[in-house]
Amino acid sequence: MKKPITLANRPIGPGRPCFIVAEMSANHNHDFAKAKRLVRIAKECGADAVKAQTYTPDTITIDCDNKYFRIKEGPWKGETLYSLYSRAYTPWEWQARLKAYADKLGIIFFSTPFDNTAVDFLVKLKVPAIKIASFELVDIPLIEYAAKQGKPIILSTGMGTLSEIDLAVKTIRKTGNRDIVLLKCTSDYPANVEDMNLSAIPALRNKFKVPVGLSDHSLCHDVAVASVALGACLIEKHFIEKRSDGGPDAAFSLEPEELAGLVKSVRGIEKALGKPVFGPTESEKKSIVFRKSIFVVKDIKKGEKLSEENIRCIRPGYGLAPRYYKEVVGKLAAKPVAKGNPLTRDMLK
Repeated sequence: MKKPITLANRPIGPGRPCFIVAEMSANHNHDFAKAKRLVRIAKECGADAVKAQTYTPDTITIDCDNKYFRIKEGPWKGETLYSLYSRAYTPWEWQARLKAYADKLGIIFFSTPFDNTAVDFLVKLKVPAIKIASFELVDIPLIEYAAKQGKPIILSTGMGTLSEIDLAVKTIRKTGNRDIVLLKCTSDYPANVEDMNLSAIPALRNKFKVPVGLSDHSLCHDVAVASVALGACLIEKHFIEKRSDGGPDAAFSLEPEELAGLVKSVRGIEKALGKPVFGPTESEKKSIVFRKSIFVVKDIKKGEKLSEENIRCIRPGYGLAPRYYKEVVGKLAAKPVAKGNPLTRDMLK
């Protein structure tokens, strides 16, 4: 059996607790103290990991203001890519300190790189995994370089066609890296519930034979909870200290009480899903007595024939099981039996 994928010794995959990643993204608004608070909030809310993004405006795009580089719609309409990423990036000099703080608190810290220099930086930081964003699904050179580092690759699939996802997965596997987690994602901010298409989660798992999770940009708990019921092994969700703080990602980020509620809901649905076992649970055993069984419903004399008139299948369950009803009808009573007694084998000739 293949060794399970682990993130900092946390197994990821079917039958394991869903791994919950709190994505801070740009929600620190270039305030280190706020970034540090976000790490603490993620831990307090019950997340398994807190994630950043590792780029600078110059490593992800160029400073250009022509029609190709200006955003035409959505929450960042009117900005250039360079101006957006200048506001949104997490300073690299913070990240070692944030990871050290996360380690101290007992929460995993990792990040999303957007070029090879960021991959190198994160490898030196000794993060336990590398996340590839949906928009980089088609950056095959970056995916190949990241995969060669020998760390688990978490790959978001927003906007991806099956052929694009297949090429990315094959690229990772060709490096000898087999530790892949795919994330179903809808790359809209915020994402509409009707566009989530969560049925893709089991479809991706069956096609690529890897654990599959969800990168969720919706603003409700229902989507994440439903994904767990469909087998999602990892959930990534943006969070913020207060949406009123503003910032590039504020509109689709959960506040602390919402993140804590999400974690609670996921843990609850995990308990409800349980395991594929059958038979009464410990709590159900006391209810077995209220099943139906065969009872004597009219006084029966010794030697009298059992019939539909004097025995019936009724509640409670102290007598013979109903499946024996046809077998015992027509048999003779071995002794007199009063109405209201359960029928047992010793009462039959």
